[in-house]
Amino acid sequence: MAARQPRAWTAPPAIRASAGLHLGAALATLAAPAIWPWALGAVALNHAVLTAAGMIPRSALLGPNLRRLPPGRAARGEVVLTFDDGPDPMLTPRVLAMLAEARARASFFLIGERARRHPDLVHAILAAGHTVENHTDTHPTFFAALGMAGQRRQILSAQWSLREAGAEPRWFRPPMGLRSPLLDPVLAGLGLHHASWTWRSADAVLPDAGRILRRLRRVGAGDVVLLHDGTWRADATGQPPLLRVLPSLLERLRREGLRAVPLPPPEEIVPGPRP
Repeated sequence: MAARQPRAWTAPPAIRASAGLHLGAALATLAAPAIWPWALGAVALNHAVLTAAGMIPRSALLGPNLRRLPPGRAARGEVVLTFDDGPDPMLTPRVLAMLAEARARASFFLIGERARRHPDLVHAILAAGHTVENHTDTHPTFFAALGMAGQRRQILSAQWSLREAGAEPRWFRPPMGLRSPLLDPVLAGLGLHHASWTWRSADAVLPDAGRILRRLRRVGAGDVVLLHDGTWRADATGQPPLLRVLPSLLERLRREGLRAVPLPPPEEIVPGPRP
């Protein structure tokens, strides 16, 4: 299997404006050194705005960000269920069984390190008709603070591990959805695309299935849902709450005539800033 081809990268408007502000501040300071505190303040404010944008997972200021399916797929009643942080030998097989019973398909954002430990689970995910996507190699909480070289190492290591297990990831999701202005050019160089979500279940931190389902009560056609099959807080019975959440969610989708599908190929969707 050949590696994915790099794609063209164009700096988004916010990044171009930031570069222009830095250049303007430098030139203004050279022309009038006394204004340096104002120039420095403008640059600091700019950095604060970019940092805030990176802490909002659904923001598209720092580059294209898939948050919903295109209108055509929404009109067909499609919903994407995505599972982060796996594969997990206890939970992933049970998730696969539930999806199979409901005749639903999904996308699994796997951690490279875990995939190397459990290649059989990667094979099982693919054999069931789901897609496997990239969620870094070790899921570092400080991923967004890494430089371009560090981010590239994390993504590329996971990419090769997942490909060794038979997958061909096309989408990438950073840990906790946090990103930096450096991420989009790294993804472009690796031929990957950024995906976040429409609805976040918080099942990795909430132990109560009822609260999680209430967070997902507005899931509808065209939405992308974030769930976890590798990280959770046990419920009162000591089990992952996803074991109660997923059957209820799948049943509601069925009643409402909605169909769970994997993320489509990036070639079909050109993600970009949305209002």
